[in-house]
Amino acid sequence: MFGFKYIKFDSMDHVIHYQNGKVKKEGKGLAFFYFAPNSSIVSIPSKSVDLSFVFKEVTSDYQDVIVQGNLTFKVADPLKLAKQLDFTVDENKKHRTSDFEKLTQRILFEAQTATSGYVHSLGITTVLSKQVEIEKMLLDGLTTSNVLEVLGVEIQGVNILSVKANAEMSRALEAKTREELQKDADKAIYDRRNFAVEQERKIRESELNTEIAIEQKQKQIVEKKMETDLVKSDNDRKLKEMKIEMEISVEEKNTSLIKMKTENDKKEADAKEYMLKAIMNVYKDIDWKILTALNSKNMNAADNIALAFRELASNSSKIETLNITPDLLDSLLTTKKK
Repeated sequence: MFGFKYIKFDSMDHVIHYQNGKVKKEGKGLAFFYFAPNSSIVSIPSKSVDLSFVFKEVTSDYQDVIVQGNLTFKVADPLKLAKQLDFTVDENKKHRTSDFEKLTQRILFEAQTATSGYVHSLGITTVLSKQVEIEKMLLDGLTTSNVLEVLGVEIQGVNILSVKANAEMSRALEAKTREELQKDADKAIYDRRNFAVEQERKIRESELNTEIAIEQKQKQIVEKKMETDLVKSDNDRKLKEMKIEMEISVEEKNTSLIKMKTENDKKEADAKEYMLKAIMNVYKDIDWKILTALNSKNMNAADNIALAFRELASNSSKIETLNITPDLLDSLLTTKKK
């Protein structure tokens, strides 16, 4: 009525009320009366916005790739954005221009610029495996973008969903990958067989080394046994020689002893002979009768009769008849036995 109107905004809308070119009100979720002829109302969404994108890029080896993803942004500084783009609304809260689409387009331009620089530096086979790196490069590029800084826009997140080659190149890469996988499989089979052969060789070599070691040990045992036998034989020989030498020494001692004993016996016999000769020399010129008379104290009747018979025998030529009775002989024999 009379140009005064009432308007109310949601809590996620940042509202700026200009009156006569000056800011009269500013804030989120405002509700107020305004005079339409001299008022201009700007409504900037402050909620997070998801923006999907599909970029077609060319790699360093002139192959097309498609980078697909999405990013999330929000208006961090509405006043900066209001100075760059027109977000004026009518009495029904409808934007008079399509500058929000311009905002998203500028963000996409910045995103594509950040992406293309990295993709252009890589080959097709490399770029297809660099999804995480592209995502990081894109986030860094948007975060440091001067354009987005001027617009007051904040990037909250970036996700790269896929990096794909065109259909023809995909088939070629698939064929190449299949060939490489087949080669890898063949190589794996060859390596496995070669490994098995190598392990078998090592096992056989180990067995041969074990046999050689056993033979060497047996040889050492035989040599050691031979050395022991030689030492034992040498010791036995030495012991036998020592025994023989000892026996020889004993025999030599015995020989010396016998010789010495013989010499002593000879000397003793010579001494006895000398003594007997000396004694005999004393008695050799003495008549035996005198000697018998001198020893008469040790003589008995039989000895005297024997001496008588001796005298008779000496004078047998003078005797004509001699009678000897049996009793006499018997008494002589009996006395001799006693």
